[in-house]
Amino acid sequence: MLTPEENDLLTRVEGDAPMGRMMRRYWIAACLTEEIPEPDCDPVRVRLFGEDLVAFRDSEGRVGLIDEACPHRRASLFYGRNEECGLRCLYHGWKIDVEGNVTDMPSEPANSEFAGKVKQKAYPVKEWGGFIWTYMGEAEHMPEFVPPHFAPTENTNVSTFKVHVDCNWAQGLEGAIDSAHSSSLHSTDMPPASVGRSTATGTSWQRPSTDKAPRLVVQSTNYGFQYAAVRRPIRNSDSHDYVRLTHFIAPHHVAIPPNDVYNVAQMNVPVDDTHHNLYIIAWSETGGVDQEVWRKFTGMQLGIDLDPEYKKIKKRGDNYGQDRAAMRVGKNFTGIKGFPNQDIAMWETMMPVAERWREKLGASDLAVVEFRSRMVEAIKAFVAGAAPPQLDSNQRTSVRAFEGIVPKSTDWRTLGGAEQTRDAAAE
Repeated sequence: MLTPEENDLLTRVEGDAPMGRMMRRYWIAACLTEEIPEPDCDPVRVRLFGEDLVAFRDSEGRVGLIDEACPHRRASLFYGRNEECGLRCLYHGWKIDVEGNVTDMPSEPANSEFAGKVKQKAYPVKEWGGFIWTYMGEAEHMPEFVPPHFAPTENTNVSTFKVHVDCNWAQGLEGAIDSAHSSSLHSTDMPPASVGRSTATGTSWQRPSTDKAPRLVVQSTNYGFQYAAVRRPIRNSDSHDYVRLTHFIAPHHVAIPPNDVYNVAQMNVPVDDTHHNLYIIAWSETGGVDQEVWRKFTGMQLGIDLDPEYKKIKKRGDNYGQDRAAMRVGKNFTGIKGFPNQDIAMWETMMPVAERWREKLGASDLAVVEFRSRMVEAIKAFVAGAAPPQLDSNQRTSVRAFEGIVPKSTDWRTLGGAEQTRDAAAE
């Protein structure tokens, strides 16, 4: 159980908060590529770690991520004109390029050298896997960009959605590593069935187990930890186990057990102390799922479930559109459309920042406890001068989640097909 002080250490990301400073040492998803799809398109607001930024694609297709406030009089550049390789402030016409240079100052004398003395904050960016990535830490610590585990190659089929969530990032991430909740909260979308493995039907993910109380085993790794949720399968339960292997990859990635059509990953990217952006990715190197099919299945379609800024149309104020009539007749366990919306309803009702010291944790919370202890330990070590936990370049393309029915004699650590560097086990 965390103390209030440790809870703050884990969750707070704004300003000089240690967690925010540590997260800035990673390449972070700033927005989706689809948000700035073409040269000179509309700029978009980006808020990360409590910092207000603007992303835009210039006339040559280059992407910029700069401080939203104009360096002149601090008016918002979001409303600026995206033209001629820069974002031009409406107030006095100053134009800023993707590197933060002021390239035009029409309000200043023609012979002024003032422009060369002004520099706008601009962060480096990289496009990959349908995302615009950025590094917001100190330049001397900037690591080489390495493709994320869910997009190991440029040809990987990546489908994703984005949604703004009104709570702290950590309680969202804890949902991704909490295997037990899916048997209840997602029982309509992930029903038990007599199948050989998790099977995607287009309307559900069928699972070969009715076991709602998985046995969890955890092992620490250099990048976070991996854990197995072991359940009784519907068939051959005397000789076999149903195993779901999940990886937590610091600081906020989770490799979720796949189904028979695609792999699944999740990111909970901090907007500020009390909000974050949730991305859940369906990906495959050989098949996969269409992006709009994915968004329809998850209840995350723009213009239907989300507004143009990726914010939920059905929110806590209207009970997330919960249909209690459907609940009563057994049509839907939660009455809430889409498993991510079911998760969000639980996360947001825990308060903007969950009071973890008030919880009563059980055996099914082993992975949640491991996440908290690993991250608090990592933050304290970071403050003392240690490097943040990190995948190396080989691991980023080899870490794989796993799910399937295996003989009871199987060592779960051998599942997933990855070769990881591991610390001492925590089992």
